Amino acid sequence: MSPTALPLRRLTLHPGDVACVDRGDSLETLLGSCVAILLTDPGRKVGAMCHVVHAGPPRDAPTRETAYGDAALAEMCRRLKSRGIDPQQCLAWVYGGGNMFPARREEAAADGQAGAANFEWALGALHEAGIRVLGVALGGHAYRKLRWTVGTDAPEVETVPMARPPQPAATPQAAPERSAA
Repeated sequence: MSPTALPLRRLTLHPGDVACVDRGDSLETLLGSCVAILLTDPGRKVGAMCHVVHAGPPRDAPTRETAYGDAALAEMCRRLKSRGIDPQQCLAWVYGGGNMFPARREEAAADGQAGAANFEWALGALHEAGIRVLGVALGGHAYRKLRWTVGTDAPEVETVPMARPPQPAATPQAAPERSAA
């Protein structure tokens, strides 16, 4: 997109949102432990994005709630198919999955780290669906601002460091004792 051209439409996705838009439209979101999956047809005429909060399906019962990965990916595929696009022919990018609670020391999905569970699910689901992944920016200890104007350019990702936790107050040091001379 040229520097002077403006996107036709700009959508900001929030947790659980799914969108499917046309070339020239812009999608954006802010990610922590959540993941965003972006899909586009090989001609890059249509783009879709979902903002996944929870990896895979819910534990209790099937749901169409798109905060869950399985439901979000299914909804993206439904919207692409409604435009005549075969999702298996799409190209993908995956972003997010940060460890937003680094003090807890869990780094792996098996240890309960939500961000790792989300990105492992996303990559596995795309692999199972036969969708080629062009790029990723996953894990770490930062937020990511994600922006993409559907077209030939790749999504733009800005890493936003987490705020430093408050430092404990300094303990006053006793003045060194001096001997009387």
